[in-house]
Amino acid sequence: MTKRIMLVAGEPSGDALAGPLMAALTDQLGADITFVGVGGEAMTAQGLDSLFAMSDLSVMGLAEVLPRIPLIRRRLSETVDLALKVRPDALVTIDAPGFNFRLARRLAGQGIPLIHYVAPTVWSWRPGRAREIAVFLDHLLAVLPFEPPYFEVEGLPCTFVGHTAVSVPPGDGPAFRQAHGIDPKTTVLGLLPGSRGGEVARHGPIFAAVADRLSAQIDDLHIVCPTVPHVRGAVQAALSDLRAPLTLVGSDQKSAAFAAMNGALAASGTVTLELSLAAVPTVAAYRMNPLTMAIIRRLAKAKAISLTNLILEQDIIPEFIQNQCSPEHLTPAVEKVLRDASARERQIQASPAVAEALGVLGEPPAARAARVVLEVMNAGPRRRQS
Repeated sequence: MTKRIMLVAGEPSGDALAGPLMAALTDQLGADITFVGVGGEAMTAQGLDSLFAMSDLSVMGLAEVLPRIPLIRRRLSETVDLALKVRPDALVTIDAPGFNFRLARRLAGQGIPLIHYVAPTVWSWRPGRAREIAVFLDHLLAVLPFEPPYFEVEGLPCTFVGHTAVSVPPGDGPAFRQAHGIDPKTTVLGLLPGSRGGEVARHGPIFAAVADRLSAQIDDLHIVCPTVPHVRGAVQAALSDLRAPLTLVGSDQKSAAFAAMNGALAASGTVTLELSLAAVPTVAAYRMNPLTMAIIRRLAKAKAISLTNLILEQDIIPEFIQNQCSPEHLTPAVEKVLRDASARERQIQASPAVAEALGVLGEPPAARAARVVLEVMNAGPRRRQS
């Protein structure tokens, strides 16, 4: 009998996780599977006809969310209606907890196994969320090795499946340079201002100013920027007046672009972890709406924002947040990871340790996640705590 699995991703990072998961589910079930839900490019490539554009949900921060509440509420109702109409054998929500946990709450008790992929960062802030989500979820898939105990103590089954970034094969840096006319000896700086419109708006001008300052110090500087389709125009506009040459590429060339970089300046997030795994010396930066940051500062527990630093419990990647995220502070830090041999080597040497921490017995994370999804689907909804 054909199984129908519903998946809901709310942003590019979730779409990137869901695509390989769908491929692994297809491998394990063969032709006896269909997909419905919400997603982006990677999920569409695996056969999903998205209910609506995923970009409708790609927003972060209280101040940024407020103007879009009516749209998000409408999309939530539409997604609930789809689930109740098609009655999937399992619902897998991927990241985007603001939307996806509301969806799961609405569907709890409807006989649909509810699985969430990417544990919320209760180790970073709002530890009470572990208890809250244990009420309505059936299983949690964690991508960081230290996360399961935070949820299991609350009675929520949680499996560390590994991080998909460890499964990405290394790119061909020399071939990338040749394809884009970049000399082998040129200094290549990666700029990654974010995958959300708000992130690009906040970081783009700052990152551009850093690049311009560095181009006055480094004669052969070349900027490379991998980006995703829905913010490509905004990224291009933000970086259009750079003094240094710019190569803007799609996410399909990201691994090769990383391999071509001498260093990177990136908005803190999954991409900084990907850069660490690719052994690219990196500076992490992040700005958000002051109101959102004020709330987070009151609730935050973690002392670092970069996953590499959190996983290794060391200050490997330099971090610059809010007012520190400025051309004045970032420029010397980026110059250091481009030119200082000891600073570069420290980050490069950390790469294998990060990969080891994120792997799971050599099994691809997507395959392990798919296996757990099928196990939960076959077992059915668990008896939740009340």
